[in-house]
Amino acid sequence: MQVDKKTAEAFATSWNNLPSGSVYTFEEFEDWFYPLTEKDMVDKNVLELGCGNASLLVHLLQWRPKRATGIDLGDSVLSAQKNLAQSNYNNYEIIKGDLTQFESIEKFDIVYSIGVLHHLKKPKDGLDSVINNTKSGGRFHCWVYAKEGNGVIIYTVDPIRKVVSNLNWWVTKYLVATPLSFLYFLYAHFITKLYLSFMPLYDYSKWICKRNFLFFRHVAFDQLVTPQTVYIDKATIENWLKSYDNVEQNSTYVIFRNGNSWKFGGVKK
Repeated sequence: MQVDKKTAEAFATSWNNLPSGSVYTFEEFEDWFYPLTEKDMVDKNVLELGCGNASLLVHLLQWRPKRATGIDLGDSVLSAQKNLAQSNYNNYEIIKGDLTQFESIEKFDIVYSIGVLHHLKKPKDGLDSVINNTKSGGRFHCWVYAKEGNGVIIYTVDPIRKVVSNLNWWVTKYLVATPLSFLYFLYAHFITKLYLSFMPLYDYSKWICKRNFLFFRHVAFDQLVTPQTVYIDKATIENWLKSYDNVEQNSTYVIFRNGNSWKFGGVKK
C-alpha cells in the first residue's frame, strides 16, 4: 500500500461529498497561481499533481492550455472526471496514481501542486516529482501551509485533527468541523470588521470572509479529515530549492500568502 494512500482516501471522502463544479472562485484560483498567469499557460502542456476533484483544473482550462493532466491517488478522480465532463473542454486527462511515483516521458511545460505537499509523508518526495516532471525551460509552482503564522492552528486544531481523522467522515464533518468552523466564522468576521490586525490569522480571515459558512466548513473538514499534515517554514523551502542542481536559482521565488502559507517555484534548467 502506498504510504500516502490513507491520506488520499480521506481527501476523496471530502471531495466526493461536495456539489459539482469548483469549490473555489476564479479569483481564488488566480491568487493561488500568481505569479503564473494566463499567458504562461496558453498552448502549454500542464500537469497538476494532486488534483482532488479538479477544482483548480476547471478554472485552468479557461487559460487555454494545449492539454491539462491531473494526477491523484484517491477516488476523488471520480469527481474530477465528472466536473471536467461538465466543462466545455476536452483537452484534459485524469490519471489515478501516486504523484510521488509518477514519471512522464515527454515532461510538461508547467507543473504545479497546490495544497498537497504538506499532506504527504515525505513532502520533499512530492517536490522531487514536481521538478522531475517539468521539462527543461519549464516552470513549476507549489503552495503549502506555512509554519509561520499558523501557531494557533498547530497548537489547537492540529491536536484535534490527530484524533478525529480516525473517526467516520460524517462524524468529523458534522459533529466536529461544523461547530469549530462556526466558531471561527464568528471570530473571523469579528476581527476583520473591527480591523483587529494584531489578532491571529487576521490576513487569512480577510481572505476567507469573502466566502459563506459552507466554505468555512469545507476548509475545516479538509484540515481535520487528513491523517497527515506538516507545516513548513520558509527556511526549509529555500533549502529545498537550493538543493536542485537542475533549477535556475535566479528564477526561484518564495511568497508569503495570507499570513499563513507559502507559494514557491521557479524554472528548470
